[in-house]
Amino acid sequence: MIPEINYWTVILATLSTMIVGSIWYAPKVFGTRWARLAGVDMDRPAATATVAIVVTVFVSFASAWVLAGATSIAWHFYEGSYLWAAIVTGILLWAGFTASRFITHDAFEGRPSSLTVMNIGHELVTVLVMAVIIGVWPPAGTV
Repeated sequence: MIPEINYWTVILATLSTMIVGSIWYAPKVFGTRWARLAGVDMDRPAATATVAIVVTVFVSFASAWVLAGATSIAWHFYEGSYLWAAIVTGILLWAGFTASRFITHDAFEGRPSSLTVMNIGHELVTVLVMAVIIGVWPPAGTV
């Protein structure tokens, strides 16, 4: 069985990651502190971030697509609200894969725990925004 996926929501969820990241890592929000903790030079030319932004778009698309597919599977299994299926699925995937991997890698790399918390917090907000977008606009014929 191939899960039903609304690709418009996947595209919107992908774009939402760029918006969330732009706000989260803005200098007046967490950007200045993040740059200091991560050792990132915020004064480098903007062109040096081009590759990272392109990679982020592709990775965000993959994340949104997987979340949309996993949500569809979860909704078919549990039924009920498609929105809640998306939110719960997003939180479980975040906790089981994203947060746990960040914590493990950052512990071995000796990164400050405040940087880890900041980054996994960003990932949680990102996943929740994607989940809401996917959850409020289910694939045609599912709900």
